[in-house]
Amino acid sequence: MKFHHLIEINDPLNPLIDELSREQLWRGLVLRAEDPVPFVVGLDACRITARASAQIERELRFGELVILDTVRFEHGRRVSYHTAAQAGTPAASLAMTIEEPAAGALFVRFEYDSGDTGASDQMQDFYDEFRRDAYRQADIDTIKRIRQLADEGLLDAGSRQ
Repeated sequence: MKFHHLIEINDPLNPLIDELSREQLWRGLVLRAEDPVPFVVGLDACRITARASAQIERELRFGELVILDTVRFEHGRRVSYHTAAQAGTPAASLAMTIEEPAAGALFVRFEYDSGDTGASDQMQDFYDEFRRDAYRQADIDTIKRIRQLADEGLLDAGSRQ
């Protein structure tokens, strides 16, 4: 299943939402990769097993389930997650890309590829729709968490990032 959607970050028509800078948004997306436990429901632990200049390898623990993935960073623009095929599941990917069609008009595009290549049927279509809804809600929650961190000053230059 391939799926993508956009979340608007700065809405000039909504005065109740504080504007995030591109740098704050970027720091939040990086933090989600490096310390995902506060962002991902059901994730018990994350251990970074390798680090390079623009990439980390992680071990994610969901109870007894262990997932290994690689996260790549295109500075200021994109965070890409790649999970190799393992334990009967196909390889999968997620990319979070910052888009700025006009100055200050920030969006994040979330692109999923679950690696499924099987035929579609009514049950699979139902399951995929459920998965799309879950992904959408998780992404909304990610942006909410980034906003909270920004409100606390934790995504400003010189903060823990």
